Amino acid sequence: MSGEPKMSTAQGSILVKAPIGSVYRRCLRFEDSPQFITAVKEVEKLDANHFSMAVTCNGKRMEGLLEIMLRVPERRLTWRLVAGKSRCDHVATGVTSFTSQSDRSTRVHLKVSSPTVVDDLSDRVHQYLRNFKRLVEDRARRKRVAPREA
Repeated sequence: MSGEPKMSTAQGSILVKAPIGSVYRRCLRFEDSPQFITAVKEVEKLDANHFSMAVTCNGKRMEGLLEIMLRVPERRLTWRLVAGKSRCDHVATGVTSFTSQSDRSTRVHLKVSSPTVVDDLSDRVHQYLRNFKRLVEDRARRKRVAPREA
């Protein structure tokens, strides 16, 4: 089996103190990815399901096309990243699942796989989830505070 390519897979989950609808919509905004995914350097929305992206992987810059493969509103997003804007070189796939909690918070579960060995992928997934939580909760906190300041 030594001829099989190595695969990097990592997953993690985090509790975000925001309603599932807000969390899901925020996750759909792939153009905001550089705010919480440090490997993503640039994103341009092409249409509802396609984004041009520049990322760094193992210290190398790569441009690719992110495609949303499946949307189940407020439940699941499945995506893939391919190298180049028209080639089919698979770089990574991801599944993000959302579960509403009784306290109006949301459990976010992220699984990322890549046929390329990615240094510290598990650590990165956990950091990206923490960054995403901070981004969503800070925005929700500002929205609650803003009307009182007006």
